Formats: sequence, C-alpha cells, structure tokens
Amino acid sequence: MSIKAMDFSLRINPSICFTQNPPKPSSKLRFLTVRCSLPLTSDDAATGLAERPWKVADARLVLEDGSIWKAKSFGASGTQVGEVVFNTSLTGYQEILTDPSYAGQFVLMTNPHIGNTGVNFDDEESRQCFLAGLVIRSLSITTSNWRCAETLGDYLAERNIMGIYDVDTRAITCRLRQDGSLIGVLSTEQSRSDEELLEMSHSWDIVGIDLISGVTCNAPYEWVDKTKSDWDFNSNGSDQESYRVVAYDFGIKHNILRRLASYGCKITVVPSTWPAAETLKVKPDGVLFSNGPGDPSAVPYAVETVKEILGKVPVFGICMGHQLLGQAFGGKTFKMKFGHHGGNHPVRNLRNGHVEISAQVLDCNGFRVVITLDFMIWQNHNYAVDPASLPEGVEVTHVNLNDGSCAGLAYPALNVMSLQYHPEASPGPHDSDCAFREFIELMKSTKQAA
Repeated sequence: MSIKAMDFSLRINPSICFTQNPPKPSSKLRFLTVRCSLPLTSDDAATGLAERPWKVADARLVLEDGSIWKAKSFGASGTQVGEVVFNTSLTGYQEILTDPSYAGQFVLMTNPHIGNTGVNFDDEESRQCFLAGLVIRSLSITTSNWRCAETLGDYLAERNIMGIYDVDTRAITCRLRQDGSLIGVLSTEQSRSDEELLEMSHSWDIVGIDLISGVTCNAPYEWVDKTKSDWDFNSNGSDQESYRVVAYDFGIKHNILRRLASYGCKITVVPSTWPAAETLKVKPDGVLFSNGPGDPSAVPYAVETVKEILGKVPVFGICMGHQLLGQAFGGKTFKMKFGHHGGNHPVRNLRNGHVEISAQVLDCNGFRVVITLDFMIWQNHNYAVDPASLPEGVEVTHVNLNDGSCAGLAYPALNVMSLQYHPEASPGPHDSDCAFREFIELMKSTKQAA
C-alpha cells in the first residue's frame, strides 16, 4: 500500500477557529495549508483515487422490467435469481428469514431500519433460511437487544444468503404495487453485465415450480415442544384429553407446532409426499396441512393427498394448506398482483361479524373508553382461492378487508376449517389464536360423535 500526500489550501482565519470571541475586523487574513496523507491501494495509486473509509456500491438488483438498482452488499456474495416481494412488517425480520414460505423470493422490507436488534437463536421459525435474498434501505451498524447473539450480516453470511442495502426501497415498492411482483437478479459479480443479469431474470419464473419439495422434512418425526411460558399468552388452552395430530410439512413453522402442542396435541410431522393411507393408518384425531411456498397448482400430488383425507378426519389448513383445500374442493386458485406479505392486515370473521382487532376498555372518570389496536395478522402468500369457483357447501368464513380476498374457509359436512393467514404470529393482540381452540373443538366433537 502506497501513501500519497494531498494538499488542501483552506482560507482559515486562526483567530476565528481557536478563540471564543470574534476577532476585530482586519484587512489581513492569514492562511493555513493543511497537509494530509491517505492510504491507497496499488490500483488506486495507479488511477490516483484515494481509498474511501466507507463502503461503496458493489451490488446490483436487476429487475425484469429493465430497471437496475445499485446497492451495497452484506451477507453472502454471488448471483441469485428470485421473485421480489415487499413486506410491510416493522420488525420480525428473523422470523421472515426463516419462514419457508419465502423460498424462491427476495424479501424487500418497507421499514427503512433493519438489523437494529441483531438475531438470536430462539426466534427462528425453521431449521434454516429459505428465502433467496434480503433487500433493505438502511443496515444498522449497531445492535441493541439483550437477546442478541449475532449481527444480521454475519448471520446471513454464515447461511449463504445475499443481502443488499442503501437502495431506494420505497421506489421499488411503488413499482411492485403498480406492476406486480417482479423477477429480479441480485449480483455482486462485476464480471457479469447488466444485459446478462436481465436475461437471467427473463429466463426464470416462479409460477408452476414445486418449491415445497425443497423445504419439507425428509422423514416423519415427533414434535413435543410447547410455547415457552414467557411467551404463552393462553396457557389455559390445553385440555385434559390430548389429541393426536398428523401435520403435513409443506414448509411448516415452529410456532404453529408449538401452539398446537400448547393446546395438548401430540404431533407427528410428515413430509409433503407422505401417503394418505399411511396417515389414516395411525388413526389421527386430526390432520394439519401447513403453510408453504409457491404455487399450489405446481403440487398436484399434495392436492390428491388432501382429497384422500377429506371426510375421514377433521382437517385444519393454514396458508398453503388453505389453498390446497380450495383446489381439493374443486375450486381454483390464482396468483395475486403482489400478494400479502407482512403484518397489520385486517380480516373480518364473517361468522360473527368481528374484525380481528383487540379492544381494551378503560374507565376514565366514569366514562368507558374503548381503545382499538391494529391486530397484527401475519400474511405471507402470493396466491388466493377464488370463492366463486367453490362448490355448494363450502363456506367463506374470513375476508381480507384490504382487497376482499378469501382469508378462510369451512366445509362443515367434512369437518374442515382453514385460514389463509398465519394465526400463530401474534406480536400484539392474539385474536386469531382461537383458531387452534376451534380445531381442538372440531376434533373433540367428531370424536364424541363417532
């Protein structure tokens, strides 16, 4: 490394710089010549450019519409292709990183500050990170949380996940809202041209791809962990009697399993391709079809499994499981413009007319004041069930109030219930946790009627 001296002539009056009282007017000004030395690399020495003490743009996000977004990289390096979606959550980035439903996608966080709390090893929703990459506006250079075990950058690098920051996430979000989700390519490889990366985005598509096979477990296993007492907001939910549940892993999250276990269920988790005959052989009290990534039309084997189980045992479907049930009923699913990703999505329960928010009643000088808080329903899906395609007997139980899309189904004749969103993800109020109680009651009533 060579050293190059650079001269800066500054018009400075020393008396102004180094005295508290302003100097008397004078026609004579003395000048200082400041001489500083900056370290240069061998390449910089040849070009005459000084090494900057800050990181410069070294990554690109190329979208299929031809737009190119320069950014700074963190985490892993290389080139990766995926579908770009935006997530409106203010926090919970670690749960997002480890949610298998994001397989094949770049997640753009609309909240500008990410990484403030670092990461810990208690909040992971699965065994690894499944998303293709993370896009953020500002990467926190420090962490402030007593549970922090590692920085976000180190966490992604160890798991070979790419991330970029110092990019205009607001502008990209506006583009996604207008044009819909777009295929993009993240790259830190300067040897690849913009045209090459654009061609990669045009040659890849997430529609019709079986993403479930890449996130499911390899063999059945028993799940026993319950929600920890520090986080269990409904510790009185379990029954004296336990119920045996087979959970199909289409990309299942740990907290879904924890909530079922907290309600007294004995759970066997099975791979997505597990035969229906093997499931029915163990005579479960109920079957859970979990959340998962991608296009439900790309996994016809899963739809056939659902069909074989319908009517034989009570069924609860969540997210991907909800969509697979819609197809198994004979209905259709469709790809949404930009999907639902994040929290704070209001959903109306059509059975009781309630919007799932919390209400706290206070007594202020004799007046009863109702304070409503936005309910944080965790949404993560690009596909939805078309209610008009469903047969008679299938009931739409929940509707997303942002766009009117179907958010829940019931088929009473077959003892089936489903939700499009994730009922276990409740960072604030816990209105939707009752869905697990409803599943328990469904299994209980079916068992008593047998």
